[in-house]
Amino acid sequence: MSALNKILIVDDSKLIHSMYRLVLKRYEGCIIVDAMNGLEALEVLARENDFDLILLDINMPVMNGLQFMEKISMENLYRNIPIIVISTEGKEEDTLRALKLGAKGYVVKPFQPYLLYELIEKITNKKETIFEAAMKRR
Repeated sequence: MSALNKILIVDDSKLIHSMYRLVLKRYEGCIIVDAMNGLEALEVLARENDFDLILLDINMPVMNGLQFMEKISMENLYRNIPIIVISTEGKEEDTLRALKLGAKGYVVKPFQPYLLYELIEKITNKKETIFEAAMKRR
């Protein structure tokens, strides 16, 4: 299944980057680019902005996920890149702030891969969710 061309993963854990790469193998041919914090992600976006999706952690050194979202929300060039926040933080105020800053979804770690697939495919309009397909059959 190839639904995405390029994903930016922003997380300060190399282990999490490896886990995402395994989970995202579902999207054959998709290019995955890594950044270890928000500042690094801004540098990546300055070089290449043709991403279909950003997977973003909140708690990171140098520049956290919410600070990163504040910065890119001011740039027209990046506004159309959907962001899914994936964080161990389950604080409601962080969730609401991320959504207010433009995140299209929020997932709390640890998560089941199918939940991420559903959210990715719904947000990127690549495929209907299992729930939507079931509702159509009713």
